[in-house]
Amino acid sequence: VSGMSGTLMVLPRDGLKDESGKPMHYDKAYTIGEFNLYIPKDENGKYKEYDTALESYGDTTEVMRGLVPSYIVFNGKKGALTGAGALTAKVGETVLFIHSTANRDTRPHLIGGHGDYVWATGKFINKPERNLETWFIPGGTAGAMVYTFKQPGIYAYV
Repeated sequence: VSGMSGTLMVLPRDGLKDESGKPMHYDKAYTIGEFNLYIPKDENGKYKEYDTALESYGDTTEVMRGLVPSYIVFNGKKGALTGAGALTAKVGETVLFIHSTANRDTRPHLIGGHGDYVWATGKFINKPERNLETWFIPGGTAGAMVYTFKQPGIYAYV
């Protein structure tokens, strides 16, 4: 309720396979955790502060019951994937993106690119979907996407 963090995804022992069952190569992998933060407010609408997570538990779970996050961030904080935290790749590199979400559905999208191969629910025994602009990842799930960068530029992961 205060930012579930961490991604656990077990990749196949014999590696990723394309739709024909042929082995796939990737040059690097990035994990993106999508966090829903539920922060209680006081009677004046200002965010409350607590000395410990235990002290905030009752108020925080009450806010969470509405399933309307105070903030939604990637990798635990505002701007985590920009500036010094930007995910980088060179033209010709193939990147595996692993995206997790705690308790709400999400629809990642790589602006300027697309999912060459997508396993939206992390079921690697299934054939990957191909060439998706946006993919659906149910809450509580981690999905994976592979993309080969074809030209230089700034790609936004949203």
